[in-house]
Amino acid sequence: MSDHSPNPPTGALHHVEIWVPDLTRATHTWGRLLEALGYTPHQDWPGGRSWRLAHTYLVFEQSPALTGPRHDRCAPGLNHLAFHAGTRHDVDTLTDQAIATGWTLLFPDRHPHAGGPQQYAAYLENTDGFEIELIAGRSR
Repeated sequence: MSDHSPNPPTGALHHVEIWVPDLTRATHTWGRLLEALGYTPHQDWPGGRSWRLAHTYLVFEQSPALTGPRHDRCAPGLNHLAFHAGTRHDVDTLTDQAIATGWTLLFPDRHPHAGGPQQYAAYLENTDGFEIELIAGRSR
């Protein structure tokens, strides 16, 4: 299936909208990471920006209706986003790049097996409290 076929599968994720307290900071931290994962800039408007991969896009908006200064991943709602990130080497490279743009490694004492010995992944949090997982495919 091509990236822009007319009919994505029923149930496929269309988009995720994330409200951020600082769009410039989000563009720097999220944008570089998403582009390294293969997403491309999709939309740009005052107060918002999005990146797209195939049929799915991620929206980051600095809304005037935002009620708090920071995301709380431990409160009800979104805890984290997890991305397939290629090989173990790719995960390591993406992790280094993410840390260089403001992400912090979570569970450093258990990295890269914080999810258990069978999983190779990086768990990262940005300064706004959002968590991501970068997960390596299984070695053959």
